[in-house]
Amino acid sequence: MFGWFRRAQAPEIDPALWQATLAGLHFLAGLTVDAEKRLKSLTEQFLAEKEFSAAGGLTLSDEICVSIAVQGCLPVLELGLSAYRGWVGIVVYPDEFIVQRRIEDEDGIVHEYDDVLSGEAWEGGPLVISWHDVQLAGQAETAGYNVVIHEFAHKLDMLNGEADGIPALHSGLDEDGWIAIFDAAFEDFCRRVDADEETLIDPYASQDHSEFFAVISEVFFLTPQVVAGEYPALYDLFRRYYRQDPLQRLTKAASAVSTAAS
Repeated sequence: MFGWFRRAQAPEIDPALWQATLAGLHFLAGLTVDAEKRLKSLTEQFLAEKEFSAAGGLTLSDEICVSIAVQGCLPVLELGLSAYRGWVGIVVYPDEFIVQRRIEDEDGIVHEYDDVLSGEAWEGGPLVISWHDVQLAGQAETAGYNVVIHEFAHKLDMLNGEADGIPALHSGLDEDGWIAIFDAAFEDFCRRVDADEETLIDPYASQDHSEFFAVISEVFFLTPQVVAGEYPALYDLFRRYYRQDPLQRLTKAASAVSTAAS
Protein backbone atom coordinates (compact mmCIF):
# COMPACT_ATOMS: atom_id res chain seq x y z
CA MET A 1 0.00 0.00 0.00
CA PHE A 2 1.46 3.35 -1.03
CA GLY A 3 -0.30 5.35 1.66
CA TRP A 4 -1.44 8.84 0.90
CA PHE A 5 1.47 10.91 2.18
CA ARG A 6 4.36 12.07 0.03
CA ARG A 7 7.33 9.75 0.03
CA ALA A 8 11.01 10.61 -0.18
CA GLN A 9 11.44 8.07 -2.97
CA ALA A 10 9.11 7.23 -5.83
CA PRO A 11 7.25 3.97 -5.13
CA GLU A 12 7.47 1.18 -7.68
CA ILE A 13 4.08 0.22 -9.05
CA ASP A 14 3.45 -3.52 -9.01
CA PRO A 15 3.66 -4.75 -12.65
CA ALA A 16 0.39 -6.68 -12.36
CA LEU A 17 -1.45 -3.62 -11.02
CA TRP A 18 0.08 -1.47 -13.75
CA GLN A 19 -1.06 -3.80 -16.52
CA ALA A 20 -4.53 -4.17 -15.00
CA THR A 21 -4.87 -0.38 -14.79
CA LEU A 22 -3.82 0.11 -18.41
CA ALA A 23 -6.16 -2.65 -19.58
CA GLY A 24 -9.12 -0.85 -18.05
CA LEU A 25 -8.33 2.43 -19.80
CA HIS A 26 -8.83 1.94 -23.55
CA PHE A 27 -7.60 5.45 -24.41
CA LEU A 28 -4.10 4.40 -23.32
CA ALA A 29 -4.00 1.83 -26.11
CA GLY A 30 -1.37 2.41 -28.77
CA LEU A 31 1.26 3.88 -26.47
CA THR A 32 4.69 2.88 -27.68
CA VAL A 33 6.87 0.80 -25.38
CA ASP A 34 8.97 3.89 -24.67
CA ALA A 35 5.92 6.08 -23.98
CA GLU A 36 4.43 3.49 -21.63
CA LYS A 37 7.72 3.25 -19.71
CA ARG A 38 7.88 7.03 -19.40
CA LEU A 39 4.24 7.19 -18.31
CA LYS A 40 4.89 4.60 -15.60
CA SER A 41 7.94 6.49 -14.38
CA LEU A 42 6.00 9.76 -14.39
CA THR A 43 3.13 8.13 -12.50
CA GLU A 44 5.50 6.77 -9.84
CA GLN A 45 7.09 10.20 -9.43
CA PHE A 46 3.64 11.77 -9.19
CA LEU A 47 2.72 9.35 -6.40
CA ALA A 48 5.87 10.43 -4.55
CA GLU A 49 5.18 14.15 -4.91
CA LYS A 50 1.45 14.34 -4.21
CA GLU A 51 -0.61 13.52 -1.13
CA PHE A 52 -3.75 11.40 -1.44
CA SER A 53 -6.39 11.50 1.27
CA ALA A 54 -9.85 9.96 1.52
CA ALA A 55 -13.15 11.51 2.55
CA GLY A 56 -16.76 10.42 2.91
CA GLY A 57 -15.86 7.02 4.32
CA LEU A 58 -13.73 5.90 1.40
CA THR A 59 -10.73 3.68 2.10
CA LEU A 60 -7.79 4.41 -0.18
CA SER A 61 -6.11 1.59 -2.05
CA ASP A 62 -3.24 1.23 -4.51
CA GLU A 63 -5.82 0.68 -7.24
CA ILE A 64 -7.42 4.07 -6.55
CA CYS A 65 -4.16 5.98 -6.29
CA VAL A 66 -2.60 4.44 -9.41
CA SER A 67 -5.74 4.86 -11.53
CA ILE A 68 -6.03 8.56 -10.69
CA ALA A 69 -2.30 9.14 -11.01
CA VAL A 70 -1.88 7.50 -14.43
CA GLN A 71 -4.87 9.34 -15.89
CA GLY A 72 -3.63 12.61 -14.44
CA CYS A 73 -0.14 12.05 -15.82
CA LEU A 74 -1.26 11.30 -19.38
CA PRO A 75 -1.81 14.98 -20.28
CA VAL A 76 1.68 15.92 -19.05
CA LEU A 77 3.48 12.94 -20.56
CA GLU A 78 5.37 15.31 -22.86
CA LEU A 79 5.14 18.40 -20.65
CA GLY A 80 6.60 17.02 -17.41
CA LEU A 81 5.39 17.08 -13.81
CA SER A 82 6.50 20.69 -13.37
CA ALA A 83 3.21 21.56 -15.08
CA TYR A 84 1.51 20.38 -11.87
CA ARG A 85 3.65 22.45 -9.53
CA GLY A 86 2.17 24.66 -6.84
CA TRP A 87 -0.26 22.16 -5.33
CA VAL A 88 -0.01 18.84 -3.51
CA GLY A 89 -3.29 17.37 -2.27
CA ILE A 90 -5.79 15.02 -3.92
CA VAL A 91 -8.94 14.32 -1.91
CA VAL A 92 -10.97 11.31 -3.05
CA TYR A 93 -14.65 10.82 -2.21
CA PRO A 94 -16.48 7.54 -2.87
CA ASP A 95 -19.09 9.31 -5.02
CA GLU A 96 -20.35 12.79 -5.83
CA PHE A 97 -19.83 15.27 -3.03
CA ILE A 98 -21.46 18.49 -1.87
CA VAL A 99 -19.75 21.89 -1.78
CA GLN A 100 -21.53 24.77 -0.09
CA ARG A 101 -21.59 27.91 -2.22
CA ARG A 102 -22.17 31.50 -1.15
CA ILE A 103 -22.53 34.16 -3.84
CA GLU A 104 -23.66 37.78 -3.87
CA ASP A 105 -25.73 38.98 -6.82
CA GLU A 106 -25.71 42.39 -8.49
CA ASP A 107 -28.27 43.68 -5.98
CA GLY A 108 -26.12 42.70 -3.03
CA ILE A 109 -28.33 39.79 -2.04
CA VAL A 110 -26.39 36.77 -0.75
CA HIS A 111 -27.44 33.35 -1.99
CA GLU A 112 -26.34 30.11 -0.37
CA TYR A 113 -26.79 26.70 -1.96
CA ASP A 114 -25.34 23.19 -2.14
CA ASP A 115 -23.46 22.24 -5.30
CA VAL A 116 -23.24 18.51 -6.09
CA LEU A 117 -19.96 17.77 -7.86
CA SER A 118 -17.96 14.88 -9.29
CA GLY A 119 -14.72 16.84 -9.17
CA GLU A 120 -13.27 20.25 -8.43
CA ALA A 121 -9.85 21.85 -8.75
CA TRP A 122 -9.06 24.58 -6.25
CA GLU A 123 -6.64 27.29 -7.29
CA GLY A 124 -3.51 26.88 -5.15
CA GLY A 125 -5.23 24.08 -3.24
CA PRO A 126 -6.13 20.43 -3.60
CA LEU A 127 -7.94 18.60 -6.34
CA VAL A 128 -11.14 16.89 -5.14
CA ILE A 129 -12.57 13.95 -7.06
CA SER A 130 -15.22 11.22 -6.99
CA TRP A 131 -13.88 7.66 -7.24
CA HIS A 132 -17.18 6.50 -8.75
CA ASP A 133 -16.72 8.98 -11.59
CA VAL A 134 -13.07 8.04 -12.02
CA GLN A 135 -14.23 4.49 -12.70
CA LEU A 136 -16.50 5.66 -15.52
CA ALA A 137 -13.45 6.45 -17.65
CA GLY A 138 -13.05 3.99 -20.46
CA GLN A 139 -16.63 2.74 -20.42
CA ALA A 140 -18.46 2.74 -23.76
CA GLU A 141 -21.58 4.45 -22.38
CA THR A 142 -19.53 7.38 -21.05
CA ALA A 143 -17.31 7.88 -24.11
CA GLY A 144 -15.44 11.17 -23.91
CA TYR A 145 -16.04 11.59 -20.16
CA ASN A 146 -13.05 11.63 -17.85
CA VAL A 147 -13.29 13.52 -14.57
CA VAL A 148 -9.56 13.08 -13.86
CA ILE A 149 -8.36 14.64 -17.11
CA HIS A 150 -11.02 17.34 -16.73
CA GLU A 151 -9.88 18.45 -13.27
CA PHE A 152 -6.19 18.08 -14.07
CA ALA A 153 -6.74 20.24 -17.15
CA HIS A 154 -8.10 22.93 -14.83
CA LYS A 155 -4.83 22.68 -12.89
CA LEU A 156 -2.90 23.22 -16.12
CA ASP A 157 -5.12 26.21 -16.87
CA MET A 158 -4.44 27.64 -13.40
CA LEU A 159 -0.66 27.34 -13.69
CA ASN A 160 -0.35 30.87 -15.08
CA GLY A 161 -3.14 32.45 -13.04
CA GLU A 162 -6.92 32.35 -13.02
CA ALA A 163 -8.52 29.59 -15.09
CA ASP A 164 -9.46 31.24 -18.36
CA GLY A 165 -8.89 28.63 -21.05
CA ILE A 166 -5.34 29.81 -21.76
CA PRO A 167 -2.81 27.48 -20.10
CA ALA A 168 0.86 28.33 -19.70
CA LEU A 169 2.05 28.09 -23.29
CA HIS A 170 5.40 26.62 -24.23
CA SER A 171 7.60 27.55 -27.17
CA GLY A 172 5.92 27.21 -30.53
CA LEU A 173 2.62 28.56 -29.22
CA ASP A 174 1.74 32.21 -28.67
CA GLU A 175 -1.22 33.68 -26.82
CA ASP A 176 -2.67 35.58 -29.78
CA GLY A 177 -2.62 32.46 -31.95
CA TRP A 178 -4.15 30.40 -29.14
CA ILE A 179 -6.97 32.89 -28.56
CA ALA A 180 -7.79 33.17 -32.27
CA ILE A 181 -8.34 29.42 -32.71
CA PHE A 182 -9.70 28.63 -29.24
CA ASP A 183 -12.21 31.48 -29.12
CA ALA A 184 -13.50 30.81 -32.63
CA ALA A 185 -14.26 27.20 -31.67
CA PHE A 186 -15.76 28.22 -28.32
CA GLU A 187 -18.06 30.81 -29.87
CA ASP A 188 -19.22 28.36 -32.54
CA PHE A 189 -19.87 25.69 -29.92
CA CYS A 190 -21.85 28.12 -27.74
CA ARG A 191 -23.92 29.10 -30.78
CA ARG A 192 -24.75 25.46 -31.43
CA VAL A 193 -25.68 24.81 -27.80
CA ASP A 194 -27.84 27.95 -27.67
CA ALA A 195 -29.63 26.70 -30.80
CA ASP A 196 -30.41 23.43 -28.98
CA GLU A 197 -28.28 21.48 -31.43
CA GLU A 198 -27.38 18.00 -30.26
CA THR A 199 -23.60 17.89 -29.90
CA LEU A 200 -21.10 15.08 -29.49
CA ILE A 201 -19.20 17.28 -27.05
CA ASP A 202 -20.80 17.80 -23.62
CA PRO A 203 -22.83 21.06 -23.69
CA TYR A 204 -21.29 21.86 -20.30
CA ALA A 205 -18.26 23.02 -22.28
CA SER A 206 -20.24 26.14 -23.19
CA GLN A 207 -20.24 27.36 -19.57
CA ASP A 208 -17.11 29.45 -19.99
CA HIS A 209 -13.61 29.35 -21.49
CA SER A 210 -12.13 27.34 -18.62
CA GLU A 211 -14.76 24.61 -18.88
CA PHE A 212 -14.36 24.51 -22.65
CA PHE A 213 -10.63 23.88 -22.21
CA ALA A 214 -11.24 21.15 -19.62
CA VAL A 215 -13.99 19.36 -21.57
CA ILE A 216 -12.10 19.54 -24.87
CA SER A 217 -9.06 18.09 -23.08
CA GLU A 218 -11.19 15.12 -22.01
CA VAL A 219 -12.48 14.54 -25.53
CA PHE A 220 -9.04 15.13 -27.06
CA PHE A 221 -7.58 12.18 -25.16
CA LEU A 222 -10.60 9.84 -25.10
CA THR A 223 -12.43 10.36 -28.40
CA PRO A 224 -10.02 12.52 -30.42
CA GLN A 225 -11.90 11.86 -33.66
CA VAL A 226 -14.73 14.03 -32.31
CA VAL A 227 -12.53 17.11 -31.84
CA ALA A 228 -10.63 16.47 -35.07
CA GLY A 229 -13.89 16.05 -36.99
CA GLU A 230 -15.75 19.06 -35.60
CA TYR A 231 -12.92 21.50 -34.91
CA PRO A 232 -9.78 20.41 -36.81
CA ALA A 233 -7.90 23.65 -36.10
CA LEU A 234 -8.64 23.24 -32.39
CA TYR A 235 -7.48 19.63 -32.48
CA ASP A 236 -4.20 20.72 -34.03
CA LEU A 237 -3.85 23.43 -31.37
CA PHE A 238 -4.29 20.89 -28.58
CA ARG A 239 -1.97 18.46 -30.37
CA ARG A 240 0.74 21.10 -30.36
CA TYR A 241 0.05 22.12 -26.76
CA TYR A 242 0.03 18.61 -25.28
CA ARG A 243 2.68 17.44 -27.77
CA GLN A 244 0.65 14.29 -28.33
CA ASP A 245 -1.52 12.97 -31.16
CA PRO A 246 -4.16 10.68 -29.60
CA LEU A 247 -6.03 10.34 -32.90
CA GLN A 248 -3.01 8.85 -34.62
CA ARG A 249 -2.21 6.68 -31.60
CA LEU A 250 -5.71 5.26 -31.17
CA THR A 251 -6.22 4.80 -34.91
CA LYS A 252 -3.06 2.70 -35.09
CA ALA A 253 -4.15 0.68 -32.05
CA ALA A 254 -7.58 -0.01 -33.57
CA SER A 255 -5.99 -0.99 -36.86
CA ALA A 256 -3.65 -3.42 -35.10
CA VAL A 257 -6.57 -5.04 -33.26
CA SER A 258 -8.55 -5.33 -36.51
CA THR A 259 -5.60 -6.92 -38.31
CA ALA A 260 -5.02 -9.41 -35.49
CA ALA A 261 -8.70 -10.40 -35.50
CA SER A 262 -8.85 -11.02 -39.27
